[in-house]
Amino acid sequence: MIANEQDAALHKDYYEYLSQERSDRTGGHLWTERIIETPDARVRLLLAVDGQSLSHEAVQKERDRLSAIAAHPDAFIAREKAERHDEQHARHMLELLPTDFLFDNVSLQDGIWHMDFHPNPAVSPSGVEDQVLHGMSGTVAIDAHQMRLIHIDGHLAQPVNIGFGLLGSVKPGSHFSSDRQDIEGHWRTLHVVSAISGKAALFKSVAKNNDITRSGFHYFDHDLSVPAAVALLLQQPAQT
Repeated sequence: MIANEQDAALHKDYYEYLSQERSDRTGGHLWTERIIETPDARVRLLLAVDGQSLSHEAVQKERDRLSAIAAHPDAFIAREKAERHDEQHARHMLELLPTDFLFDNVSLQDGIWHMDFHPNPAVSPSGVEDQVLHGMSGTVAIDAHQMRLIHIDGHLAQPVNIGFGLLGSVKPGSHFSSDRQDIEGHWRTLHVVSAISGKAALFKSVAKNNDITRSGFHYFDHDLSVPAAVALLLQQPAQT
């Protein structure tokens, strides 16, 4: 399964889809966005906030923002690449599963492997992210036929202290999950939840709260540039 997921990451598909997101990025509001993926970045068009369509002024502001992206795509791509997506945490945990975790309650039900995982006490992770992920316990579901990930979730039962707590700590109860599905022969992430909280060096608070649901996927059989994605989004009607 891990080999299949790694191979898929190297041969990534690109889509247009509808996203419902409530996160730190949205200020806690529910944003409905039309998103087009490109090899360089995800390009977004905001359609509604908390279920309410945008005003005429907000629609024009969005169009102006997208036009500026198309005019200066390099600056936009650089900003996008600096951001880390929650799917990366799920992929990284997959890479750690064989060595950093132990498994139990393994069962095959209706063509799906289910199993629980918890930290392997014989492993001492070194990196900060690895220490946090290694502290998690959770469950995994795998498609037994295609050997692809359907679901993974992890949660912290105990706090994780970095540098004996001097560099930072992550609070118990922090968790993440990812749900995926085969849609017309292409595996897509449908739901991502991340709720991580704690304290970092110099007593700055650490919080990462995302809840993202995706639907209405349209597969592109060719790569798009960022300006081309902008052009497609600007053709969309300003409605959900």
